[in-house]
Amino acid sequence: MWRHTLVAIRLTLLTTVLFGLIYPLVITGLAQLTFPRQANGSLVVRDRQVIGSESVGQQFTRPGYFHPRPSSAGSGYDATASGGSNLGPTSRKLAERIAASVSALTREDPRIERGKIPADMVTASASGLDPDISLANAYAQVARVAKARRMSEDRVRQLVESSVTGRQFGLLGEPRVNVLRLNLALDAADETDRR
Repeated sequence: MWRHTLVAIRLTLLTTVLFGLIYPLVITGLAQLTFPRQANGSLVVRDRQVIGSESVGQQFTRPGYFHPRPSSAGSGYDATASGGSNLGPTSRKLAERIAASVSALTREDPRIERGKIPADMVTASASGLDPDISLANAYAQVARVAKARRMSEDRVRQLVESSVTGRQFGLLGEPRVNVLRLNLALDAADETDRR
C-alpha cells in the first residue's frame, strides 16, 4: 500500500511541477517572444499613461464619443466580473432591458428610428466586455457624435471607415470597429481641426 501511495505522491509532484510551473512559464515566454503587445493585454498608451485596452470594452457616455455595446459584466464593464446576462430570447427581463435601452437611445438621439436600431446597440455580448461594435452601430451614432463635436457627418463617417477591421483571414466574423481606437481617432482629428 505504501508503494502505491509513494507513486501517487511522486506523480502528483511531477505533474504539479510540469503543468503548474514549467508549462505556464514556457507558454508565457513564447507569447512574450511572438506576440508581446497582445500578451501584455493590447494596452493603449497615451502620454506615457495606459488609457485602456483594445481587447476590453470600456464605458463612454458623453455624446461626443461613440458608445460601446451595453455591458452585463458586474456593474458595467467590470473586467473582474466578465460574463453575459444568460437571459434567453423568451426572457421578460431581457425584453424589458432591451426596451429600456431603445428608449434611452431614442431620447439621446431622436433621429434613430426604433425599427432600425442595430442589435448590438441594445444587447450585451457574451463577455459583457466586447471592445468592438458593428458598422451599422457605428454609422447609427455618426450624427450624434458629429453634432456634439461640431464636426461634419462626412468627416466623422470617414473616421469610422478608416477604423474598420475586416473579417479575420478574410472569412471569419463580421467587419467591426474598435470603440476605443475610434474615439482616440476622433480626439486626434478634433485637435488637428482646431489648429
